Amino acid sequence: MRKRLLPTAVAVAAAGALLTPVAAHADSPASPPAVSVLSHGSEAGTAVVSGQNEPGTKLDIKGARTKAANTLPVDYQVQETGYWCGPAATRIALSARTGPPSQADLAAQLGTHEGGTDHISQVTNVLNANLGTGWYETKEMPNDPPTQAQKDLLWRDIVLDIDNKYPIVANIVAPPGNQPPGYPPDQTIYHYFTVIGYDEANRTVLIADPASFGGNQIYWLSFDQLASLIPPKGYAA
Repeated sequence: MRKRLLPTAVAVAAAGALLTPVAAHADSPASPPAVSVLSHGSEAGTAVVSGQNEPGTKLDIKGARTKAANTLPVDYQVQETGYWCGPAATRIALSARTGPPSQADLAAQLGTHEGGTDHISQVTNVLNANLGTGWYETKEMPNDPPTQAQKDLLWRDIVLDIDNKYPIVANIVAPPGNQPPGYPPDQTIYHYFTVIGYDEANRTVLIADPASFGGNQIYWLSFDQLASLIPPKGYAA
């Protein structure tokens, strides 16, 4: 187990599933296209990749390091079913460090069902098991809006984890009026996605979103919006 600078927290129950399942897509390209994450900047709302929405679509996301920003290289895939956001987000996180299992294998490991993946701690356990590590811990953010201490811990976790090449998997609740780009604006979405980078200058985070709502797959969010989306759920960091 790694030493933490702030106290750890206990997980809260969480499920993540899209509202309309989609069929698996078996014809993804053998060599996914490479994507540069900083080519369009890193301000909140900037889309790195958009417009590709086929289930199973693959992208080779290249990492980048500047004075202010650090992003990790990952093997991105759109989730293959409407309720595999947990397995897909977990797979993206694993791909920063190892050749990850398939989404189907991870769904079995996570105990994912048609209602989604029930609990963020399941993600934490599967990440650690596949990496042979005790790095990942489950954090809760029960307060909505989050306290300043919870926000400070989240930012510290993001920087610490990304700098050590560990993406973060977050369980979010995105209601109408507070959603990432492309989300159904009249629905509350319970979901998992992966944080794969940050920019200290813009105070933004890079999201690899397996849902690809509206074709938005890789995009920058403000840190404050990310912090507002996680409560009352949690994250694995």
